[in-house]
Amino acid sequence: MRKLLRVLIALVGVGIGCGIVALILFTVRFPGYDYVMQYTTDSIALVAIYVVAGFLFGLISFIFSPAIIDGIGAFFRKIETRLTEMPALDILFGVLGLMLGLVLAFLLSLIIGMIQLPVLPQILTLIAYVVCGYYGAYVGVTRRAELVEGTRRGQQNSALDGASPKVLDTSVIIDGRIFDICKTGFVEGRLIIPAFVLKELRHIADSADAMKRSRGRRGLDIIKNMQEELQQTVVIEERDYDDVDEVDVKLLRLAIDLEGVLVTNDYNLNKVAAVQNMRVLNINDLANVVKPILLPGEEIQLAIVREGKEAGQGVGYLDDGTMVIVENGKKHIGDTCELVVTSALQTSAGRMIFAKLKN
Repeated sequence: MRKLLRVLIALVGVGIGCGIVALILFTVRFPGYDYVMQYTTDSIALVAIYVVAGFLFGLISFIFSPAIIDGIGAFFRKIETRLTEMPALDILFGVLGLMLGLVLAFLLSLIIGMIQLPVLPQILTLIAYVVCGYYGAYVGVTRRAELVEGTRRGQQNSALDGASPKVLDTSVIIDGRIFDICKTGFVEGRLIIPAFVLKELRHIADSADAMKRSRGRRGLDIIKNMQEELQQTVVIEERDYDDVDEVDVKLLRLAIDLEGVLVTNDYNLNKVAAVQNMRVLNINDLANVVKPILLPGEEIQLAIVREGKEAGQGVGYLDDGTMVIVENGKKHIGDTCELVVTSALQTSAGRMIFAKLKN
């Protein structure tokens, strides 16, 4: 099959070579045109020119055919992968957008056809079809949610448009709690999932490490559930920054460009965003502030499970995982003791409770 494709590409090269010769000889009037044309009246010379040009272009095409075949194959595999990951409605609206784009290109071609120059109208018409078709499909896919729900939920969408878009990073998607939070209605505005985050999730899902593979697939499942179940608009943002390799930097730039809010549970990314005076919604911060608050002086019962870092300290954990550091609790490891809360420390990394043994 590969050999047959190489032969077909070589034949296409022969056709291109002959077409270029015909274009030059009978369309373009170049300097010395009349001098050259007096030799082409001889049929043998004309055939020789076609044979030489066809042979050269065919040979070049045959030599480069492996790279052409591999490139085309990779292109179609990429399209196939993308289509399998896209919801059916995205594909439908992409096709409708493509059709509308081609109709617009046809109307433009009627205007372009009035240009009285050789070759140029055909080139401009081809460009119009490619550009209009591409952007028609792009708008159809990226604006699918607004197009579907625009009529039915016009007022609600207006309210959402007034809220800042929320840009989700990889860690918060894999974490999954953002889905539950959005279902409660506490987060407003469009949810932006960058295409480069999707790409990173695909790489994680294809990892040889079983744990990473499971996390990546969980992230993709969360995105699918968000698109199907949330009343909010979930947008796959195709914008990318080819001059940047790090996903975190791309996320920061995208949030700035969209005038949006970065949603993450990555402690370091949260700090970098804070340095740049960006708005950030940290899921860990939210989880910490909704935990039950223990005030100084409150009494609790807690099992001390291990010793702390400082001399004599013991450590226990509340039901929600909050660490409790017990003064002089080392000698009671393994016991459930009556404690009195002395203070609490709240950070983005979590909450720590300090307590002492009840006298």
